Amino acid sequence: MDGKGRYNDNTFVERLWRTVKYEEVYLKAYANASEARRELGAYLRFYNDQRPHQALGYRTPAEVFHQVTDVGEEGAVQAKESPIAQTLVSSAGAAGLSPNSTSILSN
Repeated sequence: MDGKGRYNDNTFVERLWRTVKYEEVYLKAYANASEARRELGAYLRFYNDQRPHQALGYRTPAEVFHQVTDVGEEGAVQAKESPIAQTLVSSAGAAGLSPNSTSILSN
């Protein structure tokens, strides 16, 4: 699991889970595991599709992902115009993600 860029990948994941805990989990008392699963799923859809992110120029991750990526015939993810796009695509490559896994992450 050790590899180039892995420490940086962990930073993004830790930040995501901190946000999920403070904006969702700590504010609710789930009655059971199925309710927690349903509510967390709804929150993650909100997080990706509706919640603006300061680091993304107050756009949602879904907007940025769909704006800046294009899967070519060779299956390579190519950045369009924005520097954020280049960062996202290079981060995905450094993490060893394929274009298929990046589309899974956007769901």
